Amino acid sequence: MKYVVIDLEMNPVDREFRDVKRHMKEEVIEFGAVRLDENFQQEAEFQCYVEPEYGKIKKHIVELTGIKQEMVAGQGHYAEAFARFVEWIGEEETKIYSWSMSDIKQLKKECRFKLPDFDVKWLDARWVDLQQEFDNRLGLHNSLALKHALGAMDHKFEGTQHTALADAVNTSAILVLMQDEEKFRRTMQPVLDILEPQEDLASSIGDLCPDLLKLKGSFEA
Repeated sequence: MKYVVIDLEMNPVDREFRDVKRHMKEEVIEFGAVRLDENFQQEAEFQCYVEPEYGKIKKHIVELTGIKQEMVAGQGHYAEAFARFVEWIGEEETKIYSWSMSDIKQLKKECRFKLPDFDVKWLDARWVDLQQEFDNRLGLHNSLALKHALGAMDHKFEGTQHTALADAVNTSAILVLMQDEEKFRRTMQPVLDILEPQEDLASSIGDLCPDLLKLKGSFEA
């Protein structure tokens, strides 16, 4: 069994393409993924930019991701990039993880519109929502944002946020930690103490560490 952690960056479809927007509101402009072996050791990386077909990269996307139009120009469209991603995964049994289900929803929408012959069940059969598994493991009722999950485990973000490969690498750190139940619970217990404080405690860790209280009520998908 292999384990792939993926992250995507997207750009909105331009308003002039009204017919397209009925099928998908965004296009993938970057794939980033890491592959872990059966022991959850990283063994390979995948990264590629994708030239959008329905509009130029918007200013706010450039500001968020650092991806400029000149960086994606001539890099190939979605069909080519997705084919490369599937080839990179290979034939071996693989689980694909992402933080939330937004990425698989995006891939399925683009595949249906741009690659109608591709069977999206290929994605469904392999995909795992790591965010949901993380929340379930901790018994949380709301979804914790990736940056908060990493902060909770005192993991310094590697690279630049909102770049697909860096986000995938950092997400994989959570997957690795979750393989050791004892270490996971020990690492996350201070967060649980803050999010679910005991009423009979005179003071909580949150009183001692006010910055951590920012996590409380700051859940997001």
